[in-house]
Amino acid sequence: MSPRSLFLLSSSRVHGYEFLEHAKEHLKEFLTKRNVKTVLFVPYAQNDYNKYTELVENTLSPWGFKVEGLHVKQNPIQAVLQAEALFIGGGNTFVLLKALYDENLIPIIRERVLQKGIPYIGSSAGTNVATLSIHTTNDMPVAFPPTFDALRLVPFNINPHYLEPDAATRHKGETRDERINEFIEYHKKPVLGLREGTALLVEGDKAVLVGDRNAKLFMANKEQVEFAPNTDLSFLLNQS
Repeated sequence: MSPRSLFLLSSSRVHGYEFLEHAKEHLKEFLTKRNVKTVLFVPYAQNDYNKYTELVENTLSPWGFKVEGLHVKQNPIQAVLQAEALFIGGGNTFVLLKALYDENLIPIIRERVLQKGIPYIGSSAGTNVATLSIHTTNDMPVAFPPTFDALRLVPFNINPHYLEPDAATRHKGETRDERINEFIEYHKKPVLGLREGTALLVEGDKAVLVGDRNAKLFMANKEQVEFAPNTDLSFLLNQS
């Protein structure tokens, strides 16, 4: 069994940067140290697979990595079995998870990442599906996967694009914090709020917050905790 290697981005776009540019050095190091030459990209979270794959290819190719779209493979399962690395992009999480189930890819991806140790990059929806479930996505349920259970590459949930409540707002609807706490009250599972510009790097049994902003952790019957960049969050991997 090889150690898992995950790079879970809150988002691929950050204000002031081009696509993935904010994470360029981390991503290059993540792939290079694992001798990855070709990345298999999963564009299922968006409608235009070709356009999305081209965007990723135009970004990663100048960095020295070839990109192949899973959607053009005649046998998606075989493609995943042969992949050097996987990158699952953002979009609508419900659409993405349904497609992964429709193609029977959930157990294959899980085995390849957790048993064989192939690198996994997720962004936004791709990060959501790497966790226990997609209950804490911000997306609308425009499609209906057979279950909200996801890849379970980590034993907790993540809320990408986490945004704290604005104290000055006149909006009286539920805040992001309130919705996350509703999930925790029901499921008793931790949720890591990843702000844009941050990511969680998981290497084996070690997890570290990377980026330039804090992350917020929500846990049942505990106060919310803010963690600064470069904090060791490995304890989250020991959740039962």
